[in-house]
Amino acid sequence: MTDPAVPSIRRASRVFLQVVVVLVALGAAALMLWEPHVEGRNAHATTFQIYFNDPFLAYAYVASIALFVALYQAFRLLGYAGQGRMFTPVAVRALRIIRYCALALIVFIGAEEVYAFVVVRGRDDIAGGVALGLVMMFLCVVAAAAAAVFERVLQTAVDMKSENDLTV
Repeated sequence: MTDPAVPSIRRASRVFLQVVVVLVALGAAALMLWEPHVEGRNAHATTFQIYFNDPFLAYAYVASIALFVALYQAFRLLGYAGQGRMFTPVAVRALRIIRYCALALIVFIGAEEVYAFVVVRGRDDIAGGVALGLVMMFLCVVAAAAAAVFERVLQTAVDMKSENDLTV
């Protein structure tokens, strides 16, 4: 006998996680648009000076594309789970894209860290930026490792499912 409350719990947790993903994306976008205006050296600058005289800001916006692609893929992956399409190649592909995006973020943040040590060191205090970059790199390493493990497990399940479908 099945419990009628179980599917609603699964649906509720899936929707909750999708809302969390959307809120993270909105929060990241809001932070990226708000923070440059209150940064110390940009506090009294015009919008043109903020966005067109700072190559690091352009670099951060380009690097953020990987974050937003990963969040979109996470949202889609949760949608696949809700549709009962979790054990399909498209779900494996979504996890692979999330892993690649996390690895791309590690490279982007690592390049920023190198830039801070080589170019900015001595002219400005880089300790806070370097610490924040290291924390973000650690989080990306955790996300990439988790995505790789889930991808491997899911690929094994998809392979087993396709073998069982051929057997019947």
